[in-house]
Amino acid sequence: MASENQVKQYLAHWFQLGKKVVLNNGSQTQLPLRIIAGDRYSQEFEECWEQILSPESGDCYLEGTNETIAQLLTPEWEIIDCARCAMPIPVRIHGMPTPCCPCFDLKDWPNSDSPPPRLPVNSLCHLLNLCHRLKRESIQQP
Repeated sequence: MASENQVKQYLAHWFQLGKKVVLNNGSQTQLPLRIIAGDRYSQEFEECWEQILSPESGDCYLEGTNETIAQLLTPEWEIIDCARCAMPIPVRIHGMPTPCCPCFDLKDWPNSDSPPPRLPVNSLCHLLNLCHRLKRESIQQP
């Protein structure tokens, strides 16, 4: 089952490649301009996420897909990495797989020349973990 956090990460990754979320049963699209703000998601992204979860928004889905966000939050679905492009994709646990990855209509993807989409990172924690790992490795070497 895909957790709410996994679905949120799925959207954040695809938003960074310019994919929009379709709201209100297809009558509106939205793409936050800023997804990440340092070590967290941007306020704009969080507001979009809340709108997606709102019952007033109707069926919401990532542009180029058929599965609604509400469906992805049920036990029927999980989020895995695409074998072709390594981006997160929804996969039905039982039954027919999804027809294709959302990257099917992105001309320049996968693109190993540009940095891939990412999640928020706490730089201080990341640097401290690197320091601890380097310290451990230097102690273990003769």
